[in-house]
Amino acid sequence: MEYISQHIEALIFAADQPISIEDIQGCLEEVFGLALSEEEVMSRIEEISNRFVNESFAFELIQSGNCFQFLTKPAFHGTLNVFLRNKTRKKLSKASLETLSIIAYKQPVSKLELERIRGVNCDYAVQKLLEKELILISGRSEGPGRPLLYATGDKFLHYFGINSLKDLPLPKEFKEHEFTAGEESDFSEN
Repeated sequence: MEYISQHIEALIFAADQPISIEDIQGCLEEVFGLALSEEEVMSRIEEISNRFVNESFAFELIQSGNCFQFLTKPAFHGTLNVFLRNKTRKKLSKASLETLSIIAYKQPVSKLELERIRGVNCDYAVQKLLEKELILISGRSEGPGRPLLYATGDKFLHYFGINSLKDLPLPKEFKEHEFTAGEESDFSEN
């Protein structure tokens, strides 16, 4: 029955969120017709976990509540942080970053207020940020037409590697060169 452990390992690996023992049991029962007890599943999970404790693996099996997931070991967090930060930065356009910045600092904010601040239509940027789950709809304004209000979500915090909105830099902490438009020229004026 070694193959059962491999299937449990595959389920935990493939799950996009921590997977519960009940979900593992349900899947194995549906696929193999096996009604494994919680103790049997836990025994298999412990075997899998013990295998990944070996330092030759970059990830380990972590229990969170009654759920399980594979996570990278702390020794590799710095490397992955740089990789993910660079990867995710490339995926947001300048318009999306501007829109996201306004939402982060002024939340909750309506699309009309976003467009007033940016001076352009924000439909596309808001839609992309909603798709990436960096922002969410936090309610409706009490103003005319009761427009939707937008705020940042948990993925925003993860995306930028901060624990709370209090960790955002204050506007006075920005360096002046961060506000310049375009690139500096190599040519000097004579």
